Parts: sequence; structure tokens; C-alpha cells
Amino acid sequence: MPIQLSEHFTYSKLLRFTLPSVIMVIFTSIYSVIDGLFVSQFVGETPFAAVNIIWPFIMILGAIGFMFGSGGSALVAKTLGEGRIFKANRIFSLLIYATLILGSTFAVCGLLFIKPLVAAFGVEGVLLDECMVYASILLPAVPMLMLQVIFQQFMSTAARPKLGLIITVVAGVANFGLDALFIIVWQWGVAGAAWATAASQIIGAVVPLLYFIFPNKSLLHLGKTRFYFSALLKSASNGVSEFVSNISMSVVCMLYNYQLLRIVGEDGVVAYGIISYVTFIFWAAFIGYTIGSNPIVSFHFGAENKKELQSLWRKSLFLITISGVILTLLAELFAIPIAAVFIGYDDELTEMTAIGFRIYALSFLFAGFNIYASGFFTALNNGLISATIALMRTLIFECLCVLILPIFFGLNGIWCAIIVAEILAFIVSFGFFFKLKKRYGY
Repeated sequence: MPIQLSEHFTYSKLLRFTLPSVIMVIFTSIYSVIDGLFVSQFVGETPFAAVNIIWPFIMILGAIGFMFGSGGSALVAKTLGEGRIFKANRIFSLLIYATLILGSTFAVCGLLFIKPLVAAFGVEGVLLDECMVYASILLPAVPMLMLQVIFQQFMSTAARPKLGLIITVVAGVANFGLDALFIIVWQWGVAGAAWATAASQIIGAVVPLLYFIFPNKSLLHLGKTRFYFSALLKSASNGVSEFVSNISMSVVCMLYNYQLLRIVGEDGVVAYGIISYVTFIFWAAFIGYTIGSNPIVSFHFGAENKKELQSLWRKSLFLITISGVILTLLAELFAIPIAAVFIGYDDELTEMTAIGFRIYALSFLFAGFNIYASGFFTALNNGLISATIALMRTLIFECLCVLILPIFFGLNGIWCAIIVAEILAFIVSFGFFFKLKKRYGY
């Protein structure tokens, strides 16, 4: 029997409810990793660099899905907690339709402006050609990416995280199989990687779309709606932290690529591409837990159950502490094998990547708290605090560190930038935790 949002959550129940979301985000993060792995092994370093350059642009366009997914699911869960099921479904339907319309608009704009944007970062020649091949296939699929992201969030709100996990696993397996077919068997090169990813995004979007359209046993159904401007505004403002976070991460990624091209050349972009891929898989544990636990927080916030909020907050901080230590140790132990999986054919590049990842991975000790803090305040419908944490963490602190630290420490300064940024964000996060503790009663 599915666990309901209204229940009391022990450690066991909390883990059972959030684990599908954790695994779901891990599989989602593996999509781009699979592309990178196949491209680096079977196509070459230049196409691999092209994938790393284009992906941040795709994620910027897809950020609206994260915004409506996190902010909208918090609003819908809160509305359900207040007992207004009919209105919750109307808001849910409005958010899905708005996401589809905006996604289509962004896809068209992306196709028009992607080439001059990429060229402005100093990309030229064969590398620019490979970038355009990859982008021309993935940009039309942006609406599917956005729907996939928003449905991943709403599956937990609908108390169906296991179904969300199954859909994501199927999409991930399809991505893997199609990569093998398109790249190895049919030798489509970087275009094959793009088609495989686009196909997996279509699966991840269309299957849950059909689930919510047809009668189901969850709390949410897709149907008629009306234009609730206040609900759209609230969802956008509440989820602006995730919007800012995803755009900021993409901007930071571009800045890393720029600095690495300047300092060590194309090999630096390849090394950072591997590090960022693997890092996101590790971060997926924190992101997935936050996505999975947020509807619970929002529901009990709407129901004014402060005792349960307090229990959830304390349990979450304990679980994140343990997870951060374990993930850091795993990263330090397996840095060389992880790098070798991607570029084992180049010993020098493997060593550079492993050293960079070992430094970079120390940030895991603090990243989980910052990810959870931003998501926690989103769940409490406080978009301003959530956005402030996300903006400071993913844009201001990290951009400054990427620009300043290489001046004094060279390449290692680039790898250390994330550690300093996460520590500074950790201080900000806990400052807000304790300042607002009495207001929300957690």
C-alpha cells in the first residue's frame, strides 16, 4: 500500500518514500553520462568536448521545468494538505500546459541563437561543427526534457514515487540501448548520442503524461483548468531557486570551460566534463532525497503540523550528514577507476581528471546541506530564501572562486573553487535555518 503524505514518517518510512526519487534522479543524471561515455570511447575527444559545451545550454532552456516542478509541486502539495483537492488538480494541470507551451517557445529560440552563442565562447572549426550537430537534435526535444523533469517532481506529490522510478529506469535503459545502436552499430557519431537522449526524454515525458490523462488511483489528474495567474506566479517565485540554480550551474559550467580552455586547452574541458558528469551522479543522492521529501514537508506545512515538520527536519539533517561522508569516501577511493572508464586510453588525461575529482569531491561534505536547505525553503513556500541560497551557492560564490583562485593556484585553483563555494554557502544555509526556525516551527 502506498505511503501517504499525511502519515508520520519514521526513518524507515522516510527512506522508503524518498529512495525511488533518489534512484530516479541518479538515472536521469546518467543520461548525459551515457552520452559522454559512448562518445568519448567510440567517437573521440573533440565530439566529447562538444557534448560538454552544448549540454549547459540545453539545461538553461530546460530550467523552467525545474522551476515549475519544484515550486509547483510545493504549492500543489500544500493545497492538498489544506484539503482543497479539486483546486490542487486544476493548478497541476495549468502548470503542465504552461510548461509545454514555454518549452516549445524556448526550443525555437534556442535553434535560432545557439550557434552565435557557442561561437562567442571561442569555439570554432571542427569543434563548432560537432556542437551544432548535437544541439540541432536536442533543442527540439527541450519541451520533452521540461515535461520529464516536472513529472519526476509531481510523481512524489501524487504519492507515486515508485511509478516515477520505473518510468525513469525504462527511459534510462532506452537511452543506453539506443546509444549502443546509434553510435557503435550504425556509427552515427555525436548525432547518435543526441538522438538516443532525445528518445529517452520523450519516453520520460509521454508515459507520465498518459498516466495523468487517463483515470488513475493517485491524488492528481490532468484535465480541465483555468488561468490561475496567482498560482503561476506563486509556483514561479517559489521555484525560482531551482530555476536560478540550474541556470547558474550552466553558467558556471561555461565559465569552467572558458578558464580550462585558456589554461590547459581542450583536455581541460574533457577532464571537467567527466568530473561534472560524475559529480552530478553523486549529487543525485541529495537532489533526489530533497525532491522526495519536499512534498511531505509542504503537506504538513499546509496542515500546520509543526511536530512532524520538526521531526522531518532533524531526520533529514542526520541522513544528509551520513550520506555526505559516505559519498566523499567513495569518490576518493574510486577517482582513478572512474576517470579510466571515460579516458583510460590517455594516461596523462586520466591522471589529471582523477586529481581534479579528488579535490572536487571534498565539496560533497557540504553540498548536501546546501541542496537540502534550498529545497526545504521551497517546500515551505518561501521562494525568496530558497533563491538566495541557490544564487549565493551556484552563481556568486562559485563564479568568484573560479575567476580568482586560478590566479594564485593555477589548475588546482579551478578544482578547489567548488569547495570554497560550498563552505560559504553552508554558512549561509545554516544561518537561515536557525534564523527562521521559530517562524516555521521545524
